[in-house]
Amino acid sequence: MVMVETSAFTWPVRVYYEDTDAGGVVYHAQYLKYLERARTEWLRAAGVEQDVLLAEHGVVFAVTHVDLRYKRPARFNEALTVSVMPTRRGRARIAFEQIITRAKSPCEPLALATVEVACVEQMRFRACAIPDFLLEKLSL
Repeated sequence: MVMVETSAFTWPVRVYYEDTDAGGVVYHAQYLKYLERARTEWLRAAGVEQDVLLAEHGVVFAVTHVDLRYKRPARFNEALTVSVMPTRRGRARIAFEQIITRAKSPCEPLALATVEVACVEQMRFRACAIPDFLLEKLSL
């Protein structure tokens, strides 16, 4: 994999009641949804819509690995910030470092994640090369 030098993209998230457990703390699986939303918006900010990527190129991204460390709890109605930073790229894979923080205290991580995605041919569901136009758009 190639190391990628880039600045972090950030996306705001609000914690809704439906995201929390009975104690008002964000349920652990919700963090995965926040991470996914931020990666989707990272693509969108680069001008890539995933439905168009599928329709025109027959490829999708599938998560192949997640390492998620919970540091502090997020709670109902908090404003959070989710960062996305691509760190490595292979011909068919991209690795990301992602951090979730409170919007009001961005230096204190609530969750730290390493996420790897693979570019996959939708019809055969097998890894394939990331299209060149996409690599250029994403500056990877």
